[in-house]
Amino acid sequence: MPVVRGCQFPDELLYDVENHIWIQEVADGNLKLGMTSVAVAMAGQLVAFTPKKVGRSVKAGKSCATIESGKWVGPAKSLAAGEIVEINEDMVETPSLANDDPYGRGWLVILKPEDWGSVKGSLTPGAEVAAPYEAKMAADGFDGCA
Repeated sequence: MPVVRGCQFPDELLYDVENHIWIQEVADGNLKLGMTSVAVAMAGQLVAFTPKKVGRSVKAGKSCATIESGKWVGPAKSLAAGEIVEINEDMVETPSLANDDPYGRGWLVILKPEDWGSVKGSLTPGAEVAAPYEAKMAADGFDGCA
């Protein structure tokens, strides 16, 4: 598992480094999305998670949810277009799950993708994520995960 400035990146995931989102292909062809450890560390303690409703469409590069912490409010963007088929209800109730377990219990939504084949190649595999994330952290002036 790559570790960059104390931030972990599981090998089996794909990463949208620019938007600090991880994507996992699930067995039924859908995609599970979540925030990286970097996103969670930068945001601080999460206080609200407002996903789009099940059945709603997400356009490529647009928000699938709104995340709020004590110091930041913003979108969780999905590079893949598709339909929301499941939301993490536990995160709605307890947004700080993402602070404690961003790659496990803190996932955000599951998306049925429209054109996954064209998007997948633009994501960074976990085994190759260290260098792009080191560059992103340096550019953003982010020291790393505590």
